[in-house]
Amino acid sequence: MEYLSRVPEPPLDGFVDDIYCLSGEPRHRRVTVPPMPSAHLFLNLGDPVRLVDSDPSASPALFTDGWFVGVWTRRFVVEYPARVRLVGVHFKPWGISPFAGLPASELRDRWIPVDAVWPRSLDRIRDRIAAEPDRVALRLVEEELRSRMVSPRGLDLVRYAGRRLETTGGTHPVGALTDAAGVGRNHLAAQFKTHVGVTPKRVARIYRFARLILSVDARGPVDWSALAQSSGFFDQAHFSREFKEFTGHTPTGYLSLRRRFPAREGFPPDNGPMPAGDFLQDDRTS
Repeated sequence: MEYLSRVPEPPLDGFVDDIYCLSGEPRHRRVTVPPMPSAHLFLNLGDPVRLVDSDPSASPALFTDGWFVGVWTRRFVVEYPARVRLVGVHFKPWGISPFAGLPASELRDRWIPVDAVWPRSLDRIRDRIAAEPDRVALRLVEEELRSRMVSPRGLDLVRYAGRRLETTGGTHPVGALTDAAGVGRNHLAAQFKTHVGVTPKRVARIYRFARLILSVDARGPVDWSALAQSSGFFDQAHFSREFKEFTGHTPTGYLSLRRRFPAREGFPPDNGPMPAGDFLQDDRTS
């Protein structure tokens, strides 16, 4: 499976990390996606894709066309078909707010059909991009986003604080964010819930974990204590609990999995997500 990516022109690049296309036969049909600092738009141009929540009370979802996914605070599994063609958008945590037209809290830990957010739009968008080469499809999706972009009230504050968390890998103290912005903690938290879906503390937690997991080099020995401390974890027990919660594995088990199934170098979908194994043994397939 190939990954073709486009970083949009300003001002979209302040809200979108990249617009991309996945196409071809996937190396792994089932992939566990841990919490990452992003929200998503998926436009499926191939066979159905199945999403399975790690919360056993949530039903799996089968998507044939398109859906939005908000910031996710727990892991989930993507089950790909034998062949994939999917165009997606990686929004920054606050990046979905100018395009969704609803509070980001309504998208937290949820996948919602595109037409529920952009009424009567999905068929038009898919028809427009389906027959185009991948590079053209990415440009057309960028044009669609540009045409829908608005400036919601309070978003500048969230962008300012979010960028601090992004550039420090989640280690910037939340209290210092409120001091620098000249607002109260409750006000900042309320704005984050509106535009991100979660609090600044939760965003910091996700950035911190992403920084750690992307620093792991499974090709050699891993000093978990040093890696955890450099990523802002100063309590080893807390680190171990959070690692298991976010990946479904202990650090040792995760390292074993990565060595059995090495990430493809330069292939972003392998950098955070990982092949799904034991997690799906209960495989809610009904």
